[in-house]
Amino acid sequence: MSEPENKDITLIGKTNFRTPTRFGIRQEDRMRHMYVIGKTGQGKSVLLENMIADDIRDGRGVGIIDPHGELAEKILELVPEERLDDVVYFNPADTDYPIGFNPLEKVGDEHIHRVASGVMAAFKKVWANVWSDRMEYILNNTLLALLEYPGATLLDVMRMLTDPKYRKKVIDELTDPVVKNFWTKEFNTWSERYAVEANAAVLNKIGQLVANPLVRHIIGQPTSTLNVRQIMDDKKIFIMNLSKAAMGEDNSALMGALLITKIQMAAMSRADISVEERKNFFLYIDEFQNFSTDSFADILSEARKYGLSLTLAHQYINQLTDPSNKSQKVRDAIFGNVGTMICFRVGAEDAEFLEKEMEPEFDANDLVNIPQYNIYIKLMIDGVASQPFSASTLPPIDVDKDLTEVIIENSRARYGVPVGEVEANISKDYQGVSDVAEKINRKGEKRLDSLRDNPQKKKDLKIDKSKLQKALEDTPSSN
Repeated sequence: MSEPENKDITLIGKTNFRTPTRFGIRQEDRMRHMYVIGKTGQGKSVLLENMIADDIRDGRGVGIIDPHGELAEKILELVPEERLDDVVYFNPADTDYPIGFNPLEKVGDEHIHRVASGVMAAFKKVWANVWSDRMEYILNNTLLALLEYPGATLLDVMRMLTDPKYRKKVIDELTDPVVKNFWTKEFNTWSERYAVEANAAVLNKIGQLVANPLVRHIIGQPTSTLNVRQIMDDKKIFIMNLSKAAMGEDNSALMGALLITKIQMAAMSRADISVEERKNFFLYIDEFQNFSTDSFADILSEARKYGLSLTLAHQYINQLTDPSNKSQKVRDAIFGNVGTMICFRVGAEDAEFLEKEMEPEFDANDLVNIPQYNIYIKLMIDGVASQPFSASTLPPIDVDKDLTEVIIENSRARYGVPVGEVEANISKDYQGVSDVAEKINRKGEKRLDSLRDNPQKKKDLKIDKSKLQKALEDTPSSN
């Protein structure tokens, strides 16, 4: 923990020993992941800013997922001129030049089920209060089918369920016998009444995405304009501004979970190169409970060997419990896999839980009384966790030259697509889809969302077939 003198170390803070000394963590030790917890206003953001700035300054590959926007905007200010061309700024609120991000972009056959599982987990997290086994069954088979069809996007979920001509084209391309059997031997034998009722929940929730132009212009582009594998391999700076205020809470959570799945798949695709060629990529996720799904357990256990390091930050441990089923899989995965743990001041309940991680040096009473900008840390050193010790974080970094506007314009030019071009392509390929989505939302959303208040109504749910069918009939068939 001596004064860092080389680029192998990312600075964390200053020890509180008799002779205060700056210290940091080696890159190899970071591959065992880092966990940061603490109440709001205690200094988590400043710590993350400083670590990210250190990574950027030393030429490392970095990713930042931010559900509020402030951290993302601050990092833009801290990017030095020599790394301007390395920035990929993903900001859905930029409605003039949306970046294309297709979660269903073609992957190898061996990865199709993992991608579908990741996308399903994202949907299930956001739509937990209306989720059902039937909804999961239909949506999973839809995603598995579309993942085999070149150029398919999430907008095509609507087409798959409502357009027989398009559905036949997809079915003709299927190679998975189980998925093909669902569409040919099961779905196609459903009565009209049953099909309308069975598909209503999926159409309603997917329709909300389709009807939102901010999201539609991103996920509706068949070809992603950013290559996540290349971002990682080329040590780019991938800043994902998923501001809830700009996007809405559900859209922010969904987009973040989908991006994490994409990053996971990009990391795993590095199996085609040697371990020595896998350049480390450091992903920071602020308020990560917004995006965490059960797949986080797999990411934490597998990411290291593919050169992906996670730094996860949030406020309190109860956020790691899945509210839909009280699962603590994510919590257990974190405390079972994370190498370095950093605690700012926490509440009494969290202090009791964290005490066993910090004893015998610190107890629960210590954890609830940590001064602002101070931490208790258990640091991974040469593959072994240190005894917990106290430290103070470093002060905020001064901005020498704010190149934010230049960086944004540069990223736009490289990765954005003029919105008029995006709208024209969507109008050509998805005639009437957004109109159907809006009609389905207006006619069915209120009734479907009532399930949140009374889950027992699921069994008795009846959709007005005539109204829904009228909306579907208004949709032009694909050519």
